[in-house]
Amino acid sequence: MPGFFKNRLLERETQAFELGTLETHVMEILWSMGLGNVRDVSGQIASPRAYTTVMTTLERLFKKGLLHRRKNGRAFVYVPAVTREEWERHRAGNLIASFLENPESSRELLVSTLLDAVSQHDSTLLDELEKKIRRRRKELSSKGAS
Repeated sequence: MPGFFKNRLLERETQAFELGTLETHVMEILWSMGLGNVRDVSGQIASPRAYTTVMTTLERLFKKGLLHRRKNGRAFVYVPAVTREEWERHRAGNLIASFLENPESSRELLVSTLLDAVSQHDSTLLDELEKKIRRRRKELSSKGAS
């Protein structure tokens, strides 16, 4: 993950994680296109939106550190500052961290909900999770022995 993004997210952590429906849709469009200006993004939105609404949304995403932009003539061209995977990993990490900061009951709820969701969707993923837990425990025990 680029250092620029990490620093901007730390500064605006709570704001950056709260994306509205249109903001999320705009990010999806830019991840698929790679780059675009207001007109390009507007043309990809399924439900028609005012040009100024899309412009404001792109500006908000830029201020949140999720987009870079450069001037091209009279318009800005926007480029995602992070990949979809980086964004999802960061969101998931933040969600889990917020559960772990809460009382013990929240931690138990997090673990049981995660296990229920994983086992409902993919038993192979449950096996992978078990392997990763074993591997992490070995790493932690070898660090403790050092």
